[in-house]
Amino acid sequence: MRIALVGPTYPYRGGIAHYTTMLYEALCKRGHDVHLISFSRQYPAWLYPGQSDKDPSAQPLQPEKVTYSLDSLNPLTWLSTFLTLRRLRPDAVILSWWTPFWAPAWFVLGNLIRWGLRRPLLFLCHNVLPHEPRFWDRWLAKLVLGRGTGFIVQSQEERDRLMDLLSKANVSVVPHPVYDMFTSSEISKAEARALLKIPSTAPLLLFFGIIREYKGLMDLLEAMPEIRRRTPETRLVVAGEFWDSKISYFERVESLGLGESVRFDDRYIPNEEVPLYFRAADLVVAPHRRITGSGVVQMAVGFRRPLVTTLNWLSEEQQAPPSYLVVPPNNSQAIAGAVSDFFARSVDIREDQAAEDLRGVFSWERLVNAFEELQSTDVKRRDTRVRL
Repeated sequence: MRIALVGPTYPYRGGIAHYTTMLYEALCKRGHDVHLISFSRQYPAWLYPGQSDKDPSAQPLQPEKVTYSLDSLNPLTWLSTFLTLRRLRPDAVILSWWTPFWAPAWFVLGNLIRWGLRRPLLFLCHNVLPHEPRFWDRWLAKLVLGRGTGFIVQSQEERDRLMDLLSKANVSVVPHPVYDMFTSSEISKAEARALLKIPSTAPLLLFFGIIREYKGLMDLLEAMPEIRRRTPETRLVVAGEFWDSKISYFERVESLGLGESVRFDDRYIPNEEVPLYFRAADLVVAPHRRITGSGVVQMAVGFRRPLVTTLNWLSEEQQAPPSYLVVPPNNSQAIAGAVSDFFARSVDIREDQAAEDLRGVFSWERLVNAFEELQSTDVKRRDTRVRL
């Protein structure tokens, strides 16, 4: 099958760019002819909340073939991208959706694909609505997503949000696949801690990724006094760039008396340094306040690191291994209890290898299967209409 995949990839940074690249590779591995279309400009510099949207990694994750044609502020590039798609004549187009900023471009492309190309238009919804939605975001999302013929979301909660906008949408729920692209490094925990200048024997928690309110870092900080009361030497490393105001977090650390027990590495962590943080950690904590996809959780699964999180993507039939601890959101006491209980376990249970089972649950193959089924369903529906 010939597939056109539209979304960010290197030289753009971050989890969605990594996701697009991994999906491209998974589709190619399945044997599909994949044409990846990305951005010549993703955001204007003044609008991007971080230092830069470009990836500073010395070891970038990049696809073999990609066309950089889309400019967020230039409608002529939206038309030229459609002309490229029309020349390709793909069997399906996959559009990545994560922010209403792209609504004008995606609305134009969606209509051109829907009526000018007449091919299945499948939306990969990283977030149906933004994490901090504004009053117009629902209208924009409904306007754009209404062009789609099939949808992938990453949690039941996201499915509910989509169905609230489009009650007849053809939706598949596929949890965020595992991120294991950084796991080839064989650095040991001792070596990683030495490089990061972290005491070799201290119980170590890791909060990783961009700091935004919905990711729940403040809930983890509120839990730290109780965690340290029960496991006194516990330390926390916060590794990621602030997209919220730093001051409120720093002030809370001081007011809680955490002092030297919390370390902030306020920067985008390049690919080659990711293994240092995950290998050094005893436990990754991802206390999201809103249930959505999380590349950090999937990095923890990829590195086989024990995890405390509010994100439960397992079905009722799937039993979480002892190393995958789920707590309710917005609950610092639950976080403190789960972390403290984890450190009370024996070492062999902490390093539970049953976490390997999660790699099958969160596989890229499941995601590829879902896209194939959505494409096939849409083709059959069109064939039925033609016969009628």
